[in-house]
Amino acid sequence: MLKPPSCDPLMGGGEDKLLDFSDVDIRLPMFVYVSREKRPGYDHNKKAGAMNALVRSSAVLSNGPFILNLDCDHYIFNCKAVREGMCFMMDQGGENVCYVQFPQRFEGIDPSDRYANHNTVFFDGNMRALDGLQGPVYVGTGCMFRRFALYGFDPPVTDKIKNKTESEGTPLQPSDFDPDLDVNLLPKRFGNSTILAESIIIAEYQGRPLADHPAVKFGRPPGVLRVPRDPLDAATVAEAVSVISCWYEDKTEWGDRVGWIYGSVTEDVVTGYRMHNRGWHSVYCVTKRDAFRGSAPINLTDRLHQVLRWATGSVEIFFSRNNAFLASSRLKLLQRLAYLNVGIYPFTSFFLLAYCFLPALSLFSGHFIVQTLSIKFLVYLLIMTICIIALAILEVKWSGVALEEWWRNEQFWLISGTSAHLYAVVQGLLKVIAGIEISFTLTSKSAGEDNEDIYADLYLVKWSSLMVPPIVIGMVNIIAIGVAFSRTIYSTVPQWSKFVGGAFFSFWVLAHLYPFAKGLMGRRGKTPTIVIVWSGLIAITLSLLWISISPPEDTTAQATAGGGGFQFP
Repeated sequence: MLKPPSCDPLMGGGEDKLLDFSDVDIRLPMFVYVSREKRPGYDHNKKAGAMNALVRSSAVLSNGPFILNLDCDHYIFNCKAVREGMCFMMDQGGENVCYVQFPQRFEGIDPSDRYANHNTVFFDGNMRALDGLQGPVYVGTGCMFRRFALYGFDPPVTDKIKNKTESEGTPLQPSDFDPDLDVNLLPKRFGNSTILAESIIIAEYQGRPLADHPAVKFGRPPGVLRVPRDPLDAATVAEAVSVISCWYEDKTEWGDRVGWIYGSVTEDVVTGYRMHNRGWHSVYCVTKRDAFRGSAPINLTDRLHQVLRWATGSVEIFFSRNNAFLASSRLKLLQRLAYLNVGIYPFTSFFLLAYCFLPALSLFSGHFIVQTLSIKFLVYLLIMTICIIALAILEVKWSGVALEEWWRNEQFWLISGTSAHLYAVVQGLLKVIAGIEISFTLTSKSAGEDNEDIYADLYLVKWSSLMVPPIVIGMVNIIAIGVAFSRTIYSTVPQWSKFVGGAFFSFWVLAHLYPFAKGLMGRRGKTPTIVIVWSGLIAITLSLLWISISPPEDTTAQATAGGGGFQFP
């Protein structure tokens, strides 16, 4: 534990021959390593419980008005990012900003980004669009919070609070920001720590915008925080240990209204939703130099399990009181639609599954998806296609996403939609209806055994039941193309236009599954046995289907007489 730094800058010197610190403030911030208590019989609530323990202990030890949240696999890549995030909260009108979300940037991803780990469509497209509404969603890392907002308070009503302080001249109390919060109810909401309760108003005041302009009505004067801090004594440290004990949250509102919210796999989305639902705004901050960087799973199985965990959390949100349908009037309409999409998107897997099988069923049956292609239908189809393409082009140009990145995102959307999202809906329904809890393991970020190849994990094939639906979709479409091709060849009047039209959609499905197929093949020369078995079964099935299809007698007669050949309509 490092002691608190002095309030005056401490400039370094140029004595060091390697580094010159003559113009650098070399003060070190107070550093405290916290390990919360865990005991059998107490639910530690995973990441959300750990973050709440850190919020309480830091309130006792330092009580900084802003909190930076980073996952253990992320690090600061831009030292000025923290200051840029604070500027949004301390600028004019910043008192309504609950958190500043930074985009996630990753290292160690294969150059082709086979499984869309960069997720640029979401971070450079969707999140920037949400920034024009009530703000981006909280994605679990790379986020700077206002401590006062984490305590479950509504945004401050600046005029009311300003008039109260000017007329009475008394210090503000937590009840001034929440009329339903009485002094006697503080232990019920925040626990029985007196130091923690007293730190709430201090954190609120420290986080106010700077009153360096007459237009700032709700702020604090510059330099008011330059007050020397007393060294930590034994009693303060003992209080910090007390607030991170496993029993402290009993019969309090931690995890329900205060801090990170419990009860969901995706506690990050729920926590951000609760803040927006109380009327707070968030900001999306994209710095020229990446603010933070981290690692992501480049292995197919690990990536699918990561998406499965996210999608399961979305299903839990949909069937809980955190559904955006039940939001308050403080949540804006378009922001409500954005949160509705967060809870609904896994259910689109059923429709996506049907769309992937429709081309194959069309080829099997010999009937096109649409029986009669009228001019009216073709006009509607053309208009819809042009609108979808134009919308995609506009989104790509506006967000700056490369066309290859957009295509990778489309491919993995189909792969995850027919596997992880489908399983997530089933698991979510089991939890809601039958009460069966689903356990998840932490996402593995590096499991390759080859230390010389940084992409060794990319070629590692780890079998999972999540792979079954995409494999079945690919097999069915390949077999359907073979059956339709054989039927067309041996038909009396071959209808090649119908075959080409139906096969196009099957090939379109297979094109989306191409990264999945590459992931199954692994490294060259190291193809897993299970892939060889599946390939053999496909080859045998196609061969048997080819032999079992008997050509019509009239076609055989024409071929014998020398009159055979392809007949294009």
